[in-house]
Amino acid sequence: MAIRIRGIGTALPERIVTNDDLSRVMDTSDEWIRARAGIGSRHVDGITSEMAIEAGANALKAADISPADIELLILCTTTPDQTFPATSAVVQSSLGLGCGAFDVNAVCAGFAYGYVAAYGMMVAPTGPDRVLLIGSDSMSSITDWTDRGTAILFGDGAAAVVMERHVQGEMLAFDLGADGNLASILYCDHDAKIQMEGREVFKKAVRAVTRSVENVLEKAGIGADDVDVVLPHQANIRIIEAVCQRLGIPMEKTHNVLETTGNTSGASIPLAMARAEADGALAPGRIVLMSGFGAGMAWGSVVVRW
Repeated sequence: MAIRIRGIGTALPERIVTNDDLSRVMDTSDEWIRARAGIGSRHVDGITSEMAIEAGANALKAADISPADIELLILCTTTPDQTFPATSAVVQSSLGLGCGAFDVNAVCAGFAYGYVAAYGMMVAPTGPDRVLLIGSDSMSSITDWTDRGTAILFGDGAAAVVMERHVQGEMLAFDLGADGNLASILYCDHDAKIQMEGREVFKKAVRAVTRSVENVLEKAGIGADDVDVVLPHQANIRIIEAVCQRLGIPMEKTHNVLETTGNTSGASIPLAMARAEADGALAPGRIVLMSGFGAGMAWGSVVVRW
């Protein structure tokens, strides 16, 4: 049994906040932000369900299938519209789906967790033939726009993929992990804003992602040189560079949207996937690495043969 991604769709809110916009309300500059994070602008004022619906509809259109063809919906988000019901239920109804739906919250590692969950259910004998997997987050809604340490980093967005059983496509290995002892360095309480110890998150993220990628490559029985395409979580270009340097993977193999989106949490990796598709990098047989990390601290890496 193999699983391929048949269609990819994205959605970004209309309002854009540039680094120059931020420099007017806090002590920062475009040069300072780009040097430390590689971000130039971010989309804001998005609503998680609305972005997920748009991205999901675009993925269905790209896959050239109808809502009736989808047998499961998984929404990866850390910013649900409400405490309950699950935002996936709202998305399911709006898209006209007649299937089960549930949310996954592993923050910025959410898409990796969601991909593994979807794949695992699809390869079961009675599993779904097609799954709509969406990452959507409205990080601007939980960002303190007076805090330079976090306001420069986060943005809103969504991206969706249609996964289907096919002779093409195979997950070679995955590595998921979490360390609750590190919860205090990056968190957001109910009705509050993101709290982050930036330096600690940077150090822990580089170590966790490097270790996770090494683990997943070993499980897959391949080396870093065998990887053709890297879809990293879009948190900070310096983290991506540090991880690639430690692993011996050229930055040219990464596909990034960070400069124009900032950190969109659960939408981050599939937005990078959409960029890779636009770049013509996702050819059949290519070895693709997805790796994300986030609050928890949680991390996840997946290697697939496209």
